[in-house]
Amino acid sequence: MSDHQPIIVFALFPGVTQLDFTGPHEVFSYWSGASVILASVEGGAIEATGGMTFAGLRRLAAIPECDVVCVPGGRGVTDNAIGDAVFISELRRLAATAKFVTSVCTGSLALGAAGLLRGKRAACHWAWRELLVPFGAIPDSRRVVRLYVSGHSAGGQLTASTMTLPVVRGGIAISGIYDLEPIRLNYLNEKLGLDTTEAERNSPLLHIPPTSRELVVTYGTRELPELRRQSIDYAQAWVERGLPGRLLPVDGADHFTILEALADPQGSLTRALLDMIGG
Repeated sequence: MSDHQPIIVFALFPGVTQLDFTGPHEVFSYWSGASVILASVEGGAIEATGGMTFAGLRRLAAIPECDVVCVPGGRGVTDNAIGDAVFISELRRLAATAKFVTSVCTGSLALGAAGLLRGKRAACHWAWRELLVPFGAIPDSRRVVRLYVSGHSAGGQLTASTMTLPVVRGGIAISGIYDLEPIRLNYLNEKLGLDTTEAERNSPLLHIPPTSRELVVTYGTRELPELRRQSIDYAQAWVERGLPGRLLPVDGADHFTILEALADPQGSLTRALLDMIGG
């Protein structure tokens, strides 16, 4: 197993919208072992929209490579970033080393200015969407173009239920509930109040679609027997229908510790997700 620890870089500039990077930063900071870096051209303090100042940044030129580079949005994209030759050059250099090149809102304009969107579909804030055209990008007005979903426990049932949506390109269902009839028959139904029709309608096991994208069904080997059974049965029914997917047991995991395989950059669920996205 590789010892590589992921490096995520947020390329910042004066006038950036702070929520565009502080939100994703919060999420990535929970990725065990990952290095999340805020960087700018000079590495000095920058002022975001709303007057908030961010200091202690790294210089973009001091970062040799990364796994993920993300450009946030904000009025500073058009006011500063796309006209800054050094910023665009460093963005282009880092993007060449990254596995995933991403943006938030108008940050896609900076990717375009760096020549990274030529011939590709790209999204942007609606008011600036057409500014993508001079960069050779293909503006896409859809809010969601490609989506990968994952859910745990009851979220596994929701994941399975979304697999027929056109925007969903793949899913990982973790320790899910795919047949609600046992729930209807036990004490939990005192709160849920499911009848036979509702249990049948909301049981993914009984509604395997004729076509779908890839679905990984996973459970821990120390999971409760009923949840192990449901995962095995659902994965088997899925594959027997000829749909892309597989069963992925996580050795030694229970209903809660299985999520560590998704938090760990080298965990089996993280690898399954990255393989799915990269495929």
